[in-house]
Amino acid sequence: MELIENINQIDSPFKNAVITIGNFDGVHKGHQSLFQHVIEKAKQINGTSVVMTFDPHPLKALGISGPALITRRDQKIELIEDCGIDVLLCLRFDKAFASISAHDFIEKVLVNRIGMKAIVIGADYSFGKDRLGNINLLKTQEDRLRFKTIVADWINDTDSETKRISSTRIREIVMAGKVDQAMKYLGRHYQIRGKVIKGRERGGSQLGFPTANIKLYDELCPKLGVYAVTVETTKGDFWGVANIGFSPTFGDQMFTIEVHILEFNHDIYDTRIRVNMVKRLRDEKKFANIQDLSEQIKNDIELAKDILEKNGYS
Repeated sequence: MELIENINQIDSPFKNAVITIGNFDGVHKGHQSLFQHVIEKAKQINGTSVVMTFDPHPLKALGISGPALITRRDQKIELIEDCGIDVLLCLRFDKAFASISAHDFIEKVLVNRIGMKAIVIGADYSFGKDRLGNINLLKTQEDRLRFKTIVADWINDTDSETKRISSTRIREIVMAGKVDQAMKYLGRHYQIRGKVIKGRERGGSQLGFPTANIKLYDELCPKLGVYAVTVETTKGDFWGVANIGFSPTFGDQMFTIEVHILEFNHDIYDTRIRVNMVKRLRDEKKFANIQDLSEQIKNDIELAKDILEKNGYS
């Protein structure tokens, strides 16, 4: 996949470009479906599949408090590439970009610069200055500019009021700790990423369970508690148990994410790890003493092993 971060990097229009545009936070099943429509249409016309997304989130770029992101920039790029897209335009969104009129965006950016022959969008798509661009405007420009507007169906979610998969719905699920349900919408486990840092060094010495302490890289954090996880490290992939919270038994009230990686004996300080959240096991709680906490951790590990084995992890 070709990654382009500035529209001025495009020297000439792409061949028969088929494009979809959006924030695509989470790259969930709804987004993946759009991408497949783009890829299929591009194949039909011997063209180029193109995704346009933005960094930072448009609301944040305009000084408005935006949502906690499900996927940061690097993960979003990886996931879009995995979908088989030819070209990703990951463009900086700023006030100058936001000031482009809808008409100019269609003609000068999409058609003249990118070479758009088809655009695949959802039914509520809007764009351009003051978001005045929509499906109707695109339709009025099709004959003159020689492109096709394709409105893709939503991927349904019968459990939500909106009846469609959305990034908002996934945020709600993750923040409620229902990470196993998030997989239904993402097509993968919700993942947090972070750098392993020096912790309070109590896991191994006091509890008998050494942990990797993570400086959280992601914005969206699951509900506090204990989770069965898998962990991707520079030394390989492993099972684990993660605690997200404030370690109430120790009473220091410092927020931490600590991961006990099973059957692991490597130095991974200052490296980045990826933690796939498989299932929430329990709330974080205060124990009467360290021995009781240690016994509970043993139980958590056995429960996590059972869940991970049933989920097909070897």
